[in-house]
Amino acid sequence: MRKSPDLIAPIKNADDEGAAMPTGTQTLTRGLAVLQAVAGGARDLKDIAQLLGTTRSTTHRLASCLAQERYLRFTPGIGYVLGPKLIELGFQAREEVSLSVVARPYLEQLAEQSGDTIHLALQDNDDVLYLDKIPGKKGLEMRSRVGHRMPIATTGVGKALMLGMSESEWKSLYEKRSSATSIDTSRLLPKRSWSEFRDQMRAYAKGGYAFDLEDNEPSIRCVAAPIYDASHAIVAAISVSSTLPYMPLERMQSLIAVVQGAAAGISGELGGNPEIIGSGPD
Repeated sequence: MRKSPDLIAPIKNADDEGAAMPTGTQTLTRGLAVLQAVAGGARDLKDIAQLLGTTRSTTHRLASCLAQERYLRFTPGIGYVLGPKLIELGFQAREEVSLSVVARPYLEQLAEQSGDTIHLALQDNDDVLYLDKIPGKKGLEMRSRVGHRMPIATTGVGKALMLGMSESEWKSLYEKRSSATSIDTSRLLPKRSWSEFRDQMRAYAKGGYAFDLEDNEPSIRCVAAPIYDASHAIVAAISVSSTLPYMPLERMQSLIAVVQGAAAGISGELGGNPEIIGSGPD
């Protein structure tokens, strides 16, 4: 989501007309402010200068320098827009982000808040692949482990990963749940009917979360939420899991916002901008 121009604070101590271009930190700060102004919708020098509190000549020098370095692009009839260099840097930054490293502080905070088992997982073909796990404090042992796979349509994190898919994709993965590459599928509980599963997924997609109601492992329940990247795609999911006595439906409902908040924090680290904004770890 682009920042509104109204949110860009003017820079203090603007130059007088004809003054030399500022150097060092001040130049960097003003250059970044020009980028934010353009990202917020400012297209000409007048609008940019008004937002920054700088003179037209200073604004022109800054914008020209940024355009020369490809951080901005000037198109006749349109004005200034963000340039290709920012796209290149954005993709490079995305490649350098380690999901597990970025997510870990949020997972630890979630574990501290809940006292339950925390999972981080992503989709791998028809399975979920667990990237991280923090065991709970209640002495419970679950068969999940880092590097373990389970059929995507049977787990809470898997259903969270499926929220952005079409119903035809839901059905395909639902039908593959007992033939996915996971081991130990013989222990899965009997399947719900497709119509029941579909209706359940519709409710989850509307709410932006997913439950595991003992679909994957007897007596185990979990609350899960998706993680988004800068392209607004779901790239991973997290969950809070515990046994039935510790996870009545009332508590599961209360955990939805908590899990979504942690997922939103991780999404923000990846450049995502989900509707629900969570606070990061202290």
